[in-house]
Amino acid sequence: MFKKILIANRGEIALRVIRTCREMGIKTVAVHSTADRNSLHVKFADEAVCIGKPASTDSYLNIPHIMAAAEITNADAIHPGYGFLAENAKFAQICTEHGIKFIGPTPEMINAMGDKVTAKETMIKAGVPVVPGVEGLLESVEHAKQSAMQIGYPIILKATAGGGGKGMRVVWNEEEIEKAFENAKTEAAASFKNDGIYMEKFVEEPRHIEIQVAGDQFGSVCHLSERDCSIQRRHQKLVEESPSPFMTNELREQMGEAAIKAASAINYEGVGTIEFLVDKHRNFYFMEMNTRIQVEHCVTEEVVNYDLIKEQIKIAAGHKISGRNYYPQMHAIECRINAEDPYNDFRPSPGKITVLHTPGGHGVRVDSHVYAGYVIPPYYDSMIGKLICVAQTREEAIDTMYRALSEYVIEGIKTTIPFHLQLMKNEDFRAGNFTTKFMESFVMK
Repeated sequence: MFKKILIANRGEIALRVIRTCREMGIKTVAVHSTADRNSLHVKFADEAVCIGKPASTDSYLNIPHIMAAAEITNADAIHPGYGFLAENAKFAQICTEHGIKFIGPTPEMINAMGDKVTAKETMIKAGVPVVPGVEGLLESVEHAKQSAMQIGYPIILKATAGGGGKGMRVVWNEEEIEKAFENAKTEAAASFKNDGIYMEKFVEEPRHIEIQVAGDQFGSVCHLSERDCSIQRRHQKLVEESPSPFMTNELREQMGEAAIKAASAINYEGVGTIEFLVDKHRNFYFMEMNTRIQVEHCVTEEVVNYDLIKEQIKIAAGHKISGRNYYPQMHAIECRINAEDPYNDFRPSPGKITVLHTPGGHGVRVDSHVYAGYVIPPYYDSMIGKLICVAQTREEAIDTMYRALSEYVIEGIKTTIPFHLQLMKNEDFRAGNFTTKFMESFVMK
């Protein structure tokens, strides 16, 4: 087992990793920007190293600075968390070259799933259902028009190196395609320095359902069932839950099998997530694989009683997984608490937290790195915490969540708590009647 792990991340995920490491008797190193010197992950780690100025490029994305911190503290492993360098194959390779274990998949595995066109080709070979589309990248507007005619409108254009909805356009007819193609390429180039665009059939009334997987260095892969991430805004998730209210036992078995095939196709090592779009007829299609821990991993932990961070660390250290699949025994819901104003188009609201009271009680978990007096910097993602509630049934989990949200007090900044309170009382949400388009018609009261 590792003696010391450096966490190449910040905020609640860094604190989450530190907690598990402490339980396992592993020393920790926090790295931080000058803006994060007062963050809880810095205070709770055994050692802390400042790696640069507030901008991510000067700190959390600065590989030489992170590697220098690992070497001066004698860390023998690096946990990348999520975001930043978590799916950066170059970073994983540099860790290997320096004799430091990257807690995650190999660079080859990251590359195999990082490029969406390559990933789709791999899934087709593995027998995993994919959304009908064009093989390879689109070469021109004419190529796009011809391909759309073959597939049939509506279609969606996507950046091959994309994420977060960047470089993505839905096209409903031929008149729209030229402008959409040029805009998607321009946005992709600006966001990812790669203007490659591919085309798929647009799945109408979709659910976003993902399967958690784990694979070890000995070829074993298991799944830990599903999470429903359909409540999202501009392709950013707001609420996640497990099990999905849309799922049937038969569909769960089919999607679990497909996820294991997907991970096995690249001999996957570590924990990861296979993401699917599921249409209103319960046909499911591979969307992408996240080769890292995810924000919403807590939902799975609560319904199957399984520490995914601990499993990540054990797999990286060469331990075998159990090999059996896990299924939800409870129902869990996670609300992302963001420093945003839901009454003002979810505009970011950085600043000083003057008052903070977190909820408690049976079935309530809060993962957060903030405290009263903490100043939320404007440089990073606006998420400041996650509220997870678990109960025997979905209805009870929703009621517990509403109660917990009612207790959650954060003053000095705007947060998404009012939005979540309204969502928990929304009739369609409570009935499980929603798709990824839910937020397009949701109005704050």
